[in-house]
Order: sequence, then C-alpha cells, then structure tokens
Amino acid sequence: MIHFDINGLEKKLTDLQEKTNETNFWNDIKKSTTILSELKLVQNKIDTFNNIQDKYCNLLELNELLTLEEDEDLLKDLLKDTASLEKEIESLEVKTLLSGKYDKNNAILTIHPGAGGTESQDWAEMLYRMYSRWAVNNGFNLKELDYLEGEEAGLKSVTFLISGIYAYGYLKSEMGVHRLVRISPFDSGGRRHTSFASVEVLPEITEDVEIEINQDDLRIDTYRASGAGGQHINKTSSAVRITHIPTNIVVACQSERSQIQNRETAMKMLKSKLLELKEKEKKQKEENLKGNQMEIAWGSQIRSYVFCPYTLVKDHRTEYETGNVQAVMDGDLNNFIYSFLRKNLT
Repeated sequence: MIHFDINGLEKKLTDLQEKTNETNFWNDIKKSTTILSELKLVQNKIDTFNNIQDKYCNLLELNELLTLEEDEDLLKDLLKDTASLEKEIESLEVKTLLSGKYDKNNAILTIHPGAGGTESQDWAEMLYRMYSRWAVNNGFNLKELDYLEGEEAGLKSVTFLISGIYAYGYLKSEMGVHRLVRISPFDSGGRRHTSFASVEVLPEITEDVEIEINQDDLRIDTYRASGAGGQHINKTSSAVRITHIPTNIVVACQSERSQIQNRETAMKMLKSKLLELKEKEKKQKEENLKGNQMEIAWGSQIRSYVFCPYTLVKDHRTEYETGNVQAVMDGDLNNFIYSFLRKNLT
C-alpha cells in the first residue's frame, strides 16, 4: 500500500521556502535552481492532493443527496466524476513512486532495430510512433535529436528527447528489448515473423550534475544532416557526432540548425551515457559483492507484442497484459508503466 505523507510534504515545503528567504540564497545559482525546482515539485504534489480531497468531499455530498432523493442525471454525474477521480488518485499514487535521483528529469530515448533488416527496422519505427503518441497523450514534448532512415522502410536508429516533469521516471520502465510477432507486410508469402528492437532510456543530465570529460578523449566529426530529421534542416555540415574514445561511446545530433547547438546537445547526450555507465559499474560492484549474477540487458526481453495468431501485449517483468494491441501502439502505455513502478517499489 502507498502512503501519501501530506504532513511530511508540507514540512518539506516550509523548509524549502525558508531556504529561499536566506540572504545568500542566490550566491550559488546551481544550488538555488535545484531548490526552486524541488519546491515546485513538492508544491505541485500538495496542490494535487488538496484538489483530490476537495473533489472527494464533493462526491460524498452528491452521494448523500442521492440517498435522500433519486435523480438519474445526478447519478450519471456521480459515476462519471468518480471514475475521473479514480484516475487522478492513481496518477498521484504513481508520482509518489517517482522518488529516484533522476526521475524528475527529461528522458533521452534511443531505439535500435535488432537483426532482421527491413522487418526489425519497421518495428523500430512503430515503437518510435508509439512513444511519440504516448508523449502527446500525456502532455510531454518530443524533440527528435538524431534519425537514420532504414534502407527500404523503418529506421536504423533514432534518438529523441521527451521533456516534462517525471519524463524519465515514467519512461525508465521501457528500457530493454521489445519483441514483435506478426504477419509480415514485407513477406509475399504472408508468413509470420518475429522481430526485435532495443530501447535505451537515459535521464537528461541537468547543469547541477557534474560529469568530468577530458576534451582530449573526444573525437568530434561533422557531417550533413540527413534522413527524416534532416529534411527540414539546412544542408551545411551542421550535424555532429562525438566519440568518447576511452569508452567508445558514440552520440550524434542533427536536430538543430547550427553546428554549435548540435554539439551542445550531443555533449548532454554523452554526459547522460557516461553517467549511466558510472551507475552500471557501481551496481556491478555491489552485485559482485552480493554474489549475484547480473542480467544481460540486450538478452532481457521485457515485453512481447503479438499481432497474430491472436492479439496480446504482455510485459514479462510484471505479467501485466492486454489484448488491445492497437491502443498500445497508439501510446496507451500507462498501465504497463504503473505496473512496473508498483512492482519495483522498495
């Protein structure tokens, strides 16, 4: 059961407000920005809780009226408002689960097709569309950073930023391998095919997080923007690819109009990847000390999407499933996300 500590949040809000009133508050811009950001999040949770409480009290009053006098229209309103309030409570419940260090950050997603050529490249494009729809449906913004078209259909890789409060907290559940089973539109024989694509999800690193990068460790290449993203960008060599030589991590950005902007964005992407590598190494050491076997990420199939011979989308980590494949491909992912967050509550 999730406990929403409203008293604790109100105390935290008071403490944060007191910090903003200190005379030397603006001396450290990074620190003050972090405090203001946290204050905004806490205030938002408190306001949401109070709003839900007010609506709940109104529903109780409506219910009392119905016990005194039957009213069909009032009953319909009560049922409709109750269903709406239930969704708001569920959303608030999920926000209480988003307490990770980077959960409130924007999210950088990269999709790579697995082996299989056109089949898997088309599947990667379908996943990109699915996350695009999810972002729109849930009030987040999406910005394409790098896009490489497939040879016949789909894409070879895409990196995009989903921005908004808790974007990473929600989308971290999507990291892993996604499996598709369907009758291939590219197979003249109408045979069933299985395709795979990997989804990488990283938090966008904010300015207050220090990641040291030696400029001598970087190889920076420029090239002309191309593919779906490049169609709307000038054809000078504005796209930037950065290789971090010690780790062989490669990032690229072609979404901006200038080389300088693309380089800044690519550096943010590199910092996110280096942070993830650092966190993985730390976790690896902890697991080694415990004597546990680490799970191999690429071999970890987190979800299956079956279009034929039946329709089913199933998450193998939580066992949550639905037969409405089309709704999922149109971005209806919240039940999968919520199930993951609840299961991983510590």
